Amino acid sequence: MKRILQLGVSITFLLISVTVFSQAKKPTLMVVPSDVWCVKNGYIMTFDDQGTIVKIPDYKKALQENSELLQVISHINGMMAERGFPLKNMESAIKTLNSNAAEDNLRTSKNSGAGINESPIDAFKKVAKADIIIQLTWTVNKTGPKKSVTFNLQGLDSYTDKQVATAVGTGAPSFSAELPVLLSEAVLAHMDTFTASLQTHFDDMFENGREIIIRIQTWDDWDGDLETEYDDEELGIIIEDWLADNTVKGRFSTTDITESMALFEQVRIPLYNEKGRAIDARRYTSKLSKFLKNEPYNIPNKLVMKGLGRATIILGGK
Repeated sequence: MKRILQLGVSITFLLISVTVFSQAKKPTLMVVPSDVWCVKNGYIMTFDDQGTIVKIPDYKKALQENSELLQVISHINGMMAERGFPLKNMESAIKTLNSNAAEDNLRTSKNSGAGINESPIDAFKKVAKADIIIQLTWTVNKTGPKKSVTFNLQGLDSYTDKQVATAVGTGAPSFSAELPVLLSEAVLAHMDTFTASLQTHFDDMFENGREIIIRIQTWDDWDGDLETEYDDEELGIIIEDWLADNTVKGRFSTTDITESMALFEQVRIPLYNEKGRAIDARRYTSKLSKFLKNEPYNIPNKLVMKGLGRATIILGGK
């Protein structure tokens, strides 16, 4: 009887463990063509990044003009969905972004008129809100009547642009003329290892927090700076203390700090709040913004986002 009871307890524990594991949260993914593929095929646009002209992918043009792209993305999406990963649809994100075209990407200070520019790619990521962007590159190889596909999958953390997973390979030559089929056959053997790397990265974020970047700047017409003292403590130190108290395990790095600016990288923020709601860089950094606006500092400031994971607080005005 005792053995039967122990066996029953063991089975119950196993079932609970399997259920919990199966319900483990997975990162939200979005598959896009890589920058290399877009440049190679002429799907690019230019962007003035504070005086520097840079080339960025034109996803909208690529989807409108390349019929194979949507098929390829759909096949990769299907493979990810089969493994339980929630997906964001690239085409839907672009439509949402277009519907928000009236939103002004050039934000200015109400006091000084100074501005901060946001690239279309940063705006795209904000709309998509995917945890990981999967960039896909592929090349079709021809050997006589047979074809094969060489592919490169890169999983990039959408908050930091850090590569967190990769898969590269070439499929076996085939008489099939359909690109999506060739690509699926080539990718299949690598998919489980690739998705395992994605999950490992997401599990690390659960344990140690998501990485974001916070920059502190000052408007030119503000009469204070980061060396201004409050109760014998410099403002820069006060901000560092706030981060130490409000990051996961107190983890962040002060990359640079002067009287007029500060840069904090590897700022680890929790994925969810106590109510189970997702926390992003904007929601997190708004707490620091309010902290500085309140007594005893009373510093008016403006919070500006670039993409999902880069927040800038500009002190001294709105």
